Order: sequence, then structure tokens, then C-alpha cells
Amino acid sequence: MKNLKTFTFLALTGLLLASCGEKKKEVKEEVMEEAAQIEEAVMEEVTPNIVGVAAGNDNFSTLVAAVTAAGLVETLSSEGPFTVFAPTNDAFVKLPAGTVESLLLPENKDALTGILTYHVVAGKFEAAAVIEAINANNGKYTVTTVQGGTIDLSLMDGNVVLTDSKGGTATVVIADVAASNGVIHALDTVVMP
Repeated sequence: MKNLKTFTFLALTGLLLASCGEKKKEVKEEVMEEAAQIEEAVMEEVTPNIVGVAAGNDNFSTLVAAVTAAGLVETLSSEGPFTVFAPTNDAFVKLPAGTVESLLLPENKDALTGILTYHVVAGKFEAAAVIEAINANNGKYTVTTVQGGTIDLSLMDGNVVLTDSKGGTATVVIADVAASNGVIHALDTVVMP
């Protein structure tokens, strides 16, 4: 009888310890999951979205003004991810005199929106992936923009070159500017749909 009591006691103790072990494992998994969520939230706060990155860089002030005038701030601040081929201020200066000022007028919002969304591709494509796609497709890779048009990507002297629907070209001058909802590649010229 004593052996049966001892056995029963040991069995119950074992069950309690086992259930405590399972509970510890569950708690540990919950804590790890919460920590991952907090880390993700902190990273998003540390790295601004595409609009925040552009707004924080003086070289993109014309682009930020255009995005604001076109009403695209909310779209480009959304989850994405997006790849933005972002013209620098110098790229906008290359346009014929008065073009930027005209596009920023409320009556030209549709044209401005079309031009800006022609510079955006759905998905996050860092420079290495772009170059790999170009090389895997015999030197030219065509992407469809958010605007609906296409842009051909190729390489020239080691730089990614965009060729727009009108035959105009732009070169990526700075690649892989990180944002929480995608990536920005700075262009030396505005491409046109």
C-alpha cells in the first residue's frame, strides 16, 4: 500500500511538473512573439516610410511638393511595399521652364498624378534584384508601373538606366535608400509615361 501511495504521489508530482513545463513553454512563446512585434514596431518608427524619407532629404523637396499636390502622400505612406524611382530636384530642373509650376496647379492634378505614379512599381526591388532581373532577361527588364505603363530597365556602365515609353532615359544615381514600406532609387531625370 505504501508503494502505491508513493507511486501515486510521484505520478501526480510528475504531471504537475510536466504541466508547469508546458505552461512555461507557452509563456515563453507568447513573450517571444510580443518581443518580435515590439521590435517590428520600433523598426518601423526608426525607419520612416517613403514619404518620410523623401521629406527628410533636401534633394527630394520638389518631389515631396509634387506628391503633396497630387494627393499621393497617404498612398505612398501606406504599407506597400513600393519601389520608387525618385527624381531629384536636379532632375526636375531639367524639365522645360515652367513645367513643374504648371504641373503643381490644381487643374493639372491628374497629369501630375500620372507622371508620379509612373515612377512607382509595386513591390520592393533593391538594386541587386533589379540587376539580377536585367541580366536574366538578356540585358533588359520591363516593369509595369503603378500608373499602368511600362519602363524598360537596363545597364549602362554599371548603372541602372530607365527608358520610358517616349524613349527618354534616366539613370539611377543613388540606389537602395531604405524606407519602412519599400525602397527608393534616386534618378537624374524625370521619366514620362
